[in-house]
Amino acid sequence: MSSRDEFGAFLIGFLVGGLTGAVASLLLAPQSGEETRTVIKERAIELRDKASETAEEVYSKAEVAANDAVKRAEELLKEAKSKAVEAKEKGIHLVEEQKTKLSKKITAETSTDAPAEVEL
Repeated sequence: MSSRDEFGAFLIGFLVGGLTGAVASLLLAPQSGEETRTVIKERAIELRDKASETAEEVYSKAEVAANDAVKRAEELLKEAKSKAVEAKEKGIHLVEEQKTKLSKKITAETSTDAPAEVEL
C-alpha cells in the first residue's frame, strides 16, 4: 500500500509540476495568441503522453506484483497442505503405537489376571 500511495503522490506532483511549468512558460514568453495556443496544445499533448506512459508503467508494475503475490500464495498453500499431511501421518502413527501398546498390556494382564497398568 505504501508504494501505491507514494506513486499516487508522485503522479499528482508530476501532473501539477507539468501544468505549472507550462503556465509559467506561457506567461514569461512573449508570443502572439496563435503561437500561445499552439504551445498550449503541444504542451498538453506532451503532458497527456507522459501521463499515459506513466499509467502504463504503473499498470505493468501492478500486474507483476499481483502475479508475484499469487505465486507466493500458491507456494504457501502448498507448504501448508504438506505440513498438514505430515502432521496427520504423525498423529495416525502415534495413535497406532498407543493402540498397540494398550492391546499388548491388555493381553498381558488378561493372561495373568492381574490389574492392568496402562502407560500412555
